[in-house]
Amino acid sequence: MPLIVHNRYQQRGGEDEVFRAEVELLRAGGHRVVEYVRSNEEIASNGFVSRARLAAGTIWARDSYRELHELIAREKPDVAHFHNTLPLISPAAYYACHDAGVPVVQTLHNYRLFCPAATFFRRAHVCEECVEHSLLRGVGYGCYRGSRAATAAVATMLKVHRVLGTWRGKVDVYIALSEFARQKFMESGLPGEKIVIKPNFVHPDPGLREGAGEYALFVGRLSEEKGLRTLLTAWKRLGTRIPLRIVGDGPLRTEVEGAGTDLDSVHTLGRLPREQTIMAMKGARFLVFPSECFENFPVVIAEAFACGVPLIASRLGAMVEIVADGRTGLHFTPGDADDLAAEVEWAWSHSREMGAMGRNARLEYESKYTADRNYEQLLAIYQKAAGAGRLPVRGYRT
Repeated sequence: MPLIVHNRYQQRGGEDEVFRAEVELLRAGGHRVVEYVRSNEEIASNGFVSRARLAAGTIWARDSYRELHELIAREKPDVAHFHNTLPLISPAAYYACHDAGVPVVQTLHNYRLFCPAATFFRRAHVCEECVEHSLLRGVGYGCYRGSRAATAAVATMLKVHRVLGTWRGKVDVYIALSEFARQKFMESGLPGEKIVIKPNFVHPDPGLREGAGEYALFVGRLSEEKGLRTLLTAWKRLGTRIPLRIVGDGPLRTEVEGAGTDLDSVHTLGRLPREQTIMAMKGARFLVFPSECFENFPVVIAEAFACGVPLIASRLGAMVEIVADGRTGLHFTPGDADDLAAEVEWAWSHSREMGAMGRNARLEYESKYTADRNYEQLLAIYQKAAGAGRLPVRGYRT
């Protein structure tokens, strides 16, 4: 029986979606799943909690340790699978599991263990100064939430648990979402023998789109690291001939909407429910993914593949690995609006070639990113952590 642990974000994002999808996947496979979930809404709803208390809890949350210790004693799980622990659960939860003899699996959704901002991104560029020098660099820049005090709390947590050996000794298996991410974590100090690769998945299967698509599409957070400014500059170069729809929300929304006012070809749809996002994807000729940071494995890429929609992605990090240039999409130089505009122009005028890439993308989904495939991988990881035979492998029921 797995215990799934997650600290939810105030604004639901990709990690929250993956957490919920994997819980449902396990239950559909016949497993009884125990959840331990806390939400960052607790911070907003408990104004009496001082900053100092929150910072201390980020390093060691005594309440999470106690509650997990009691939950484990009552439910006796075979393995504990963590998604996010910041800030309310904290690494103290690993110790609750370790003290009870429960093996720990941690999914590495982002680069938080080595970068307080979790993105390796600062001031419009990839930044690895906290790895190359020290975490004090991030504190000085105020990388976490734009606050030096908040960044100091995260950096202190990271440093304390490095000294304690938490990352090496209290986690049995790490899940990286791509080979690129695995290499980055190894370079930063995690033991390679503990890191396995399991990408995200899409369920239910949205099915293959029909037709060639009527517009280009962006889906994601409207923020600097996602390459929105490069995207908008490229569309200014293209003029009004190629329509672009933008799905998502974030700090650059006002700027994006302003660009839409100036350019008749750009339409901002805001944040949409998943079903409507999938419908928008099925109507697209291709998805544009101009991210300028080290992505792990955005679910939106797997969703596009599932719909048979090819991508135009920046030639950076895991995107090079996930999107095969000329086979499931096209690459462009990250941050280069002219190069992006040229690739978009070519893709729009070569619908036959892009259609073939879309069909290849669908085959990629079927071989790598289905629920069945992910279920097999997840159970294998749990058995690696817990020991063969402790978790029954049942057939996944779609």
